[in-house]
Amino acid sequence: MASSFAVGAILQDTPQFALVDVNNFYVSCERVFCPRLQNVPMVVLSNNDGCAVARSAEVKELGLKMGTPWFQMKALADQYGIQAYSSNYILYGDMSNRVVSILRDFSPDMEVYSIDESFLRIEKVSHLHGGSAEMGRGMRETIRQWTGLPTCVGVGSSKTLAKLANHLAKKNPEFSGVCDLGSLTDSEVSAWMARVQVGEVWGVGPRISQRLQDMGIQTVLHLKSASPKDMRAQFGVVMERTCNELRGVSCLEVGDISSPKKQIMVSRSFGRPVSSINELRQSVAVHVSSAAEKLRRQGSVAGAVQVFIQTNRFGGDLQYSYGTLVSLAESCDDTLILIQSALSGLGRIYREGSRYKKAGVMLTFLSDKKTQQRTLFDDGESRKKSAQLMQVLDSMNAKFGRGVLRSGAVGTLQGWAMRSGNRSPRYTTNWDELPIVR
Repeated sequence: MASSFAVGAILQDTPQFALVDVNNFYVSCERVFCPRLQNVPMVVLSNNDGCAVARSAEVKELGLKMGTPWFQMKALADQYGIQAYSSNYILYGDMSNRVVSILRDFSPDMEVYSIDESFLRIEKVSHLHGGSAEMGRGMRETIRQWTGLPTCVGVGSSKTLAKLANHLAKKNPEFSGVCDLGSLTDSEVSAWMARVQVGEVWGVGPRISQRLQDMGIQTVLHLKSASPKDMRAQFGVVMERTCNELRGVSCLEVGDISSPKKQIMVSRSFGRPVSSINELRQSVAVHVSSAAEKLRRQGSVAGAVQVFIQTNRFGGDLQYSYGTLVSLAESCDDTLILIQSALSGLGRIYREGSRYKKAGVMLTFLSDKKTQQRTLFDDGESRKKSAQLMQVLDSMNAKFGRGVLRSGAVGTLQGWAMRSGNRSPRYTTNWDELPIVR
């Protein structure tokens, strides 16, 4: 018994990472609530129905690239029956939160890497599910059953290997959606690495990929076999770390990549040209509200607000683009104070008669709220009331949907809002748009 316990303890000390990725996330969310779209070629469009930001597998097979403008693919859409949907970010965000909630039941040690990807440390809990591969299948099946979303799971002894395993699971049907590199022999892992181009390695962008290929490093196996020290001399410490991670040496812990942002920017193009200062004020207030929510979520305060407006550079109107930075007397995360500061800046740069295409804000000079330095005239009572108000604001919006509780500066009639002519209902967050079973 003592010997068995010792072996188990050693196995649980060896790092194991799982990367869970929702396949074609935006497209899959639409298909959950509209089953007739299964196997139908479809794209999800960006703000104002501009470019393709998500493509179904059927559209990818037609050769359409990510970011292709919708007007350029209309002829192909008519020929192949491609369905186009406007972005429904509220639906996608809520579905993402549901997936994350499911994954936390499998392992509390996790990192939400993006809206459709999450890393989990699983070496201490995988034995509860019959092993890492079985745990991967359990996560995949539970997410499918509870949300309807298809996923792929990759498992490896480092985050980079987990990413690679996920790629293999997604591209090769023989893995049935779950690839555990630890269950393969060394020769099998090498064979798979030799089949994957080096540009598919996590963190290797197009420029670095080309440089590596020029050096004769064509595949993942080539990069794994390269000297980490030589890679550091050529590309820096990040590439050295990548080489070590491909060799199974874990250099990145869960959460290492998700450091607090140093700036938070929110901007949107208008659905139509805007000339009115009142509409500009509304849009700026909306953007500040969104940025302030993100600011509080990462536990930071802002020292300044930058606001900018610009006309359509492709239009025939006189071009105008300008921004200004408004410093705060004291760093804060209060939505109302940040809106007030941004609107004062907007008043300085607004030029009457121009037709504006876009407005945006950026919160900058961010610092940790816990270590914030107070001013000589700090009012503790006002600060306490502000914190309580923001807590109520965030909790109400989290519970009942974003925008339920908001500043009056945001307004109610937003004719400037971006176009979304073919947006699906917000099935999971809006009472008036709940799906109806007939």
